[in-house]
Amino acid sequence: METEFSAPFSDEAPLRHWYAVYVRSRHEFVVHEELDRFRIEHFLPTVQRLRRWKDRKKLVTFPLFPGYLFVHIPKSRDAIVSVLKTKGVVRMLGKTPGSPESVPEVQIESLKTLVASGKDIEVYPFLCEGQRVRIKWGPLAGIEGILKEKRGQHILVLSVDILQQGASVRVDAADVEPL
Repeated sequence: METEFSAPFSDEAPLRHWYAVYVRSRHEFVVHEELDRFRIEHFLPTVQRLRRWKDRKKLVTFPLFPGYLFVHIPKSRDAIVSVLKTKGVVRMLGKTPGSPESVPEVQIESLKTLVASGKDIEVYPFLCEGQRVRIKWGPLAGIEGILKEKRGQHILVLSVDILQQGASVRVDAADVEPL
């Protein structure tokens, strides 16, 4: 499910960028409807999951990234303020408060293609070398360490600070979660 509308700002500022918007908990669809109402172009990537109850099964639509959606607006104060005043919006994401950072168009287009494909999509945690992680399952479940990369493989380094040494083990990136 994705919804797009022409933004009312397009005549004034033809150059628009995509921005990530953080919304109140479980308000993704409320914000989606409000942005529809204000005719602000946006994209809420969603996935369908089969949910089972005691008496039935049903396909339910969920946001791919809970708490987030994307808007396509010019980088003007008026456009940003109109998004921030939308019911349910908490803030626009950026490295510094009050200064939203744009999302590359290629990433949004890739997300749209992925969502439209109908494939089973899972959210994958963003992992980078040097990040503290915890192993989620298997015989090493619960172990925490630093993620390293060596010859294209992920390595979990368990440090023993007092010894100023550590031990490492190869891990699958799907088996770890960021801390």
